[in-house]
Amino acid sequence: MHLGIVLESNDPERVWNAFRLANTALDADHTVEVFLLGDGVEAPDLDHEKFNPHGVMVQYSRKGGELSACGTCLDSRDLEADDLRPRGTMEDYLRIVEDAEKVLTVG
Repeated sequence: MHLGIVLESNDPERVWNAFRLANTALDADHTVEVFLLGDGVEAPDLDHEKFNPHGVMVQYSRKGGELSACGTCLDSRDLEADDLRPRGTMEDYLRIVEDAEKVLTVG
């Protein structure tokens, strides 16, 4: 299956759970693409004593999961693109939605 995940939250537990699902899907040989939108572009910077959003994002990236972040959302927060939030566009977002067999929004 080709799974698209749209992450619109900067809540550490929601980010953590979204990427736990993404990693589980990759382990099951599914294709996964994550698009960070709105507050979701802040996900790589989150730190939490109980959850580890940054760690599951690194794991996802190392497993070859596809990841992009809304460039306009980055700009509006004065954030730079990096390995865990590569600059993406609405065209990238649209392609993910069009290509995915299932799309899940976490927000």
